[in-house]
Amino acid sequence: MDITERIDPQVRARLDQYLRLVGPQGLSGVSDIPERRRRQAELSARRAAPAVPDDIEVYDLPITHGVAVPVLVRVYRPHASARQSPCVYYVHGGGMVAGSVDGDQAKAVGLARATGLVVVSVEYRLAPENPYPAALDDCYAGLVAVADRHRELGIDPGRIGLYGTSAGGGLAAAVALLSRDRGSPAIAHQMLVSPMLDDLSSTPSTTANTGFGAWSREANIQAWRALLGEDFGTDRVPPYAAPARAGDLSGLPPAYVDVGDLDLLRDEAIDYARRLSWAGVPVELHVYPGGIHGGETLAPDAGLSVRVRGYRHDALRRALCGEEPPR
Repeated sequence: MDITERIDPQVRARLDQYLRLVGPQGLSGVSDIPERRRRQAELSARRAAPAVPDDIEVYDLPITHGVAVPVLVRVYRPHASARQSPCVYYVHGGGMVAGSVDGDQAKAVGLARATGLVVVSVEYRLAPENPYPAALDDCYAGLVAVADRHRELGIDPGRIGLYGTSAGGGLAAAVALLSRDRGSPAIAHQMLVSPMLDDLSSTPSTTANTGFGAWSREANIQAWRALLGEDFGTDRVPPYAAPARAGDLSGLPPAYVDVGDLDLLRDEAIDYARRLSWAGVPVELHVYPGGIHGGETLAPDAGLSVRVRGYRHDALRRALCGEEPPR
């Protein structure tokens, strides 16, 4: 069977529209990274700018203390949130080479509205202009500042959860490792969505689930090369750059991992969840039939996308608020 026949039908329909617009290999087929960013920005501009609901306060907070380059975080605070609200620290995707806080604003707003939690989205420097450890340094510095300024932000420092998608999932996992090893900040939960964890790109899913217009193995390898430079593929790559290389996963915060069964990053996500569990870390793992990398972005209103987000929102409320979903 052609693998594309297994893609969720609603996601497949939107994928076909996308490929007619940008070409048969999608944007991942654009090998020039600046050109890919430009075309991605054009696609984003075709969509209406996300409206910020009246019930959410949105403001930017520049972080300058302890960093060489100022880091921007954007705060999304529901008006109805508690005075000392749990916080979701949000790390956008983009393959380490693209993406932005602005580009993920609709997702951050949706997350804040659906959960009622304060969401803080971090802007990090992109490769290849800024190779490792620039993005990790930015994400960690932003998290430290959020924890340090918890009174100003009105959040509970004991209930901060990480949330990252794709490259953001890899960075969230890396921040969790770094926070554990440095002894702070405290992280209550990590939610890793289709996380980009393994620079070797050698699992069966990276070769089977590629080439149909979603994120490709070639683009994935290019992104890792952009991030790691001459260290790519060597034993010099540290676990903070590629968390799949971490030897010790004990002592990390409880994790929620989800991935589509047709995602090229499927195997590394499953393997990381398995190893977390073996290390004694509580893990909830979801593998969704018919799901592809980036499918939720392509088809946010598809039944699969809505269902997957609902499971995540319930998990965040359980992890950070102790709430059980309504029956």
